[in-house]
Amino acid sequence: MTPVIFLSDGYIANGAEPWKYPKSEDLPSINVKFKTELDEGEEQLKPYQRNEKLARPWAIPGTPGLEHRIGGLEKEHITGNISYNPENHDFMIKMRAEKIERIADDIPLQSVEGDPEGEVLVVGWGSTYGAIKDAAQSLREKGHSVSHAHLRYLNPFPKNLGEVLYKFKHVVIPEINNGQLTQLLRSKYLVPAVGFNVIKGLPLRAEEIEERIESLLGR
Repeated sequence: MTPVIFLSDGYIANGAEPWKYPKSEDLPSINVKFKTELDEGEEQLKPYQRNEKLARPWAIPGTPGLEHRIGGLEKEHITGNISYNPENHDFMIKMRAEKIERIADDIPLQSVEGDPEGEVLVVGWGSTYGAIKDAAQSLREKGHSVSHAHLRYLNPFPKNLGEVLYKFKHVVIPEINNGQLTQLLRSKYLVPAVGFNVIKGLPLRAEEIEERIESLLGR
């Protein structure tokens, strides 16, 4: 019951490596459940009553017996009446943020390629996967303690991400931007993550990442 943004980048679409993807007919259906009638003992619809996941009931406007207010004005908790109350506004803002955080209960825990703890953890997302994977594997073959965690969920992060990060002495984040993920991880988990930001209009190469990590370990 929450809008979803699929975050991708051009190098996945234009990459030169093979990708295995499912056929459209094999993808699971996403079924929207609408409320069609009042529950037993319910005298009228409570459009802002929330369940254990803080999701509200969805009733198609105009459904007999389930009429309710819609629109962009702030609504009152449970009743859905228009509200200008500052306390209600504060409550609703924090409620919506908590709703997003609870999504972490339904997404996979963060996995790590390589040792679950050690000297260096390289964190990435999106099209940097192949380059980071190759660089980390090459460094492990040279005897370095380097692991790799690739994120698929950014808001919220996986529930165990903080635990994963705290098990490594260094966290390195290669990105083809100015370090947005680095800023997010530093802010949320207070880890001294090191960004490796390259914005040349070209994909990151495994050799670049490997050299950056070797430089960090040497220093």
